[in-house]
Amino acid sequence: MNGKLMIAGRAALQRKSLTAIVAMALGLVAVAALAAGTQVFDPKTRKWVDYDRTKARKYYAAHNEVPEAFRPQMVKFRTAEVPGTIIIDGNQHFLYLVQPGQRAMRYGIGVGREGFGWAGIVRVGRMAEWPTWTPPAEMIARDPNAVKHAGGMPGGPDNPLGARALYLYERDQDTIYRIHGTPEPWTIGLDVSSGCIRMRNDDITDLASRVKVGAKVIVLMQGAALYKGV
Repeated sequence: MNGKLMIAGRAALQRKSLTAIVAMALGLVAVAALAAGTQVFDPKTRKWVDYDRTKARKYYAAHNEVPEAFRPQMVKFRTAEVPGTIIIDGNQHFLYLVQPGQRAMRYGIGVGREGFGWAGIVRVGRMAEWPTWTPPAEMIARDPNAVKHAGGMPGGPDNPLGARALYLYERDQDTIYRIHGTPEPWTIGLDVSSGCIRMRNDDITDLASRVKVGAKVIVLMQGAALYKGV
């Protein structure tokens, strides 16, 4: 078990309807209910420790990889949702792609930092390969570094959207949220974004190859703002 980190986070949603989805979707996934924030189990000290941006960067530098729990793996997964549905557990930093036979492909993710988390039921409106990143007006207003990209940043290895982007829609309206790749793979497992769901480039490429436009996306996160479409 040396070198492997087990992931834990917060549990339970405050909204009853979303709690029911969690109970169905995560029935066979063992997690620990801890205080706010991501924690990992250190096999050397046999203690749960905070997993913050600095520690995540050091781990990635040492292993050139994210902790094993955040790497893609097929897991048992009990849910009433149909195969092809995406279920995001923002508290535990996992994205599940529902598969036949009560199983799911699980990926590690980075989610919205404090004040930017959200929960809701949306759909994949479209997908793009090496997408252009155009920061929304709200981001430009609060982040001077985004101003220079107001007209759009071409796709490429340094683009914040990474190798692929799944654009999330509520009916026919773009929510401005995406599931996308990242040039910062060490941030997987953290609350770091402005609301989008980030994945390693290899993982988002794999996910995009398995998902169809129109797929249902369920986003679950404790204490998050509920998207207006819910």
